[in-house]
Amino acid sequence: MNTLDQDLARFRRLIAESERIVAFTGAGISTESGIPDFRGPNGVWKKVQPIDFNDFIRSEDIRRESWRRRFSGDSRMSTAEPNAGHLAVAALHRMGKLTCVITQNVDGLHQKSGVPADQVIELHGNANYATCLECSRRYEMDEVRRMFLPDETVPYCVDCGGIIKTATISFGQAMPVIEMQRAEQAVTDCDLFIVMGSSLVVYPAAAFPRVAKGNGARLAIVNNDPTDLDPLCDIVLHRPIGETMSRVID
Repeated sequence: MNTLDQDLARFRRLIAESERIVAFTGAGISTESGIPDFRGPNGVWKKVQPIDFNDFIRSEDIRRESWRRRFSGDSRMSTAEPNAGHLAVAALHRMGKLTCVITQNVDGLHQKSGVPADQVIELHGNANYATCLECSRRYEMDEVRRMFLPDETVPYCVDCGGIIKTATISFGQAMPVIEMQRAEQAVTDCDLFIVMGSSLVVYPAAAFPRVAKGNGARLAIVNNDPTDLDPLCDIVLHRPIGETMSRVID
């Protein structure tokens, strides 16, 4: 048995021995579905300056630019399908081993793969719909598109007149309190914490693996590149996520 086969066999044993698994996913799991990342060498933020939340609130012109980007830019997120990595996480749910998914992604692919929405903790929100920042009314993107196009009319809430914003967490915007509390509880209680496709550099979420390990959980990382937390892990696999997870979860 070669080293890779040994590592995969050990990973299978970790999963088999665990009952409360938390999957923590970053951009790397969704790039395998064709969605570009934001922070990588060729990421979105290398090509276009992100809009700060406070600027979005302050200026209607900046809100117009934000919606212009949304409706004229890359549409791959809306058409992307779950890949083998997402499907492997959904399999953990069906096996009754998955406590939750904590994700830094905003694409909704975990829900699309079959993980129930109430088991997906979206730390950075969801780009597939929008909400009113005043009354929290939800707006589907097709509805917002009709408000904005063809004249680039900045959308406002039909109920309260509040600002409508894509339901993602922008630069300068506070992390969602309830989601962070749910994530922290799940991290504390899990017995296996699996990181997939995260460089573990964006805090506070990047601290979760260390917290899990400190509370007695075993730690696995599947990521193409090394991370600072690799030395803490029970198993590290620098390999494609979909291929790897397909081989450890039948």
